[in-house]
Amino acid sequence: MAPTGTIRAGIGGWTFAPWRGTFYPKDVRQKDELNYASSQLATIEINGTYYGTQKPATFAKWANDVPEGFVFSVKGNRFVTNRRVLTEGAESMERFLGSGITELGAHLGPILWQFAPTKKFDPDDFGAFLSMLPQSRDGVPLKHALEVRHDSFSSPEFVALAARHGAAIVYSQHLKYPEIADVSAPFIYARLQKGQDDIPTAYPPEDLDLWAQRARTWADGGAPDGLSYADANHSAEATPRDVFVYFIHEGKIRAPQAAMALQERCAG
Repeated sequence: MAPTGTIRAGIGGWTFAPWRGTFYPKDVRQKDELNYASSQLATIEINGTYYGTQKPATFAKWANDVPEGFVFSVKGNRFVTNRRVLTEGAESMERFLGSGITELGAHLGPILWQFAPTKKFDPDDFGAFLSMLPQSRDGVPLKHALEVRHDSFSSPEFVALAARHGAAIVYSQHLKYPEIADVSAPFIYARLQKGQDDIPTAYPPEDLDLWAQRARTWADGGAPDGLSYADANHSAEATPRDVFVYFIHEGKIRAPQAAMALQERCAG
C-alpha cells in the first residue's frame, strides 16, 4: 500500500461557551475541556497566542492534557505580523518563539502567521520575513504556515517565494479573502470558514465528502481539482504530506461536529 500523509481535522481553540451542551457533555468541567476536546479531535489551533503572551508552564500543562498523537497548531503573535515593515517585528518574534511553545514538544505542529487584510505582497519585505523564520527551536523542529489576506498575494512570485522557504500557503476558504491552494511546503494547512450554525455538521454532507476527497489527495501528494491556484504552472513534488484542516469562524458552534465528520470520512 502506497504511503500517505496523516490527515488531522480540528477547531480553533477549545474555550467557547456555546460548545457546552452541544459538544461538551454537561458533566465535563471547564478545566477539563481541553482533555475532552483532544479525545474527540486530532488537532486544535491555539488562537490566544495571537493576542497575548503565554507562559512556558501553560504550554507544558496543555501538552500534559492531550493524548499521544494529538497536535496543536499555534498562531503567531500579532505584533510580529501587523507591521508595515515585517523585519521590524524581529524582537516580537523572538519574544513569541521564546515564550514556551517548544514545551509542547511532539504535540507542536505548524505555527500560523496571519497577516492583516491590508498587508500587500512586497517580495523584498516578505522575503526578508521568511528568512527570519527559524527551522527549529530548543531542538524542536518548526513548521511555518502563512495566511495572507490581500489579493496581491495571488501571484506566482509569492508561491515561488513560499516554496523556496518551505512555508505552507494557507488555503483559506473565506467569504472575503483570496483562496490560494498552491502547495509550497511538506505539509498542508487549510482553514474552512464558510460553515453554518444551522447545519448539524456546519457543512452539508456532500461538501464534507468533497473536502475529505481533497484532503486525501493532498495527503497522497497531489493537488485537488476545483480550487483556486495562483500559479497554474507551479508543480510541487508528489510526495505524501500531513494535512491540517480547521473549521474556523463561520459555523463555529458546529465546528467540532464538522471536524469529527471530516475525520471519520478520511479514516474510511
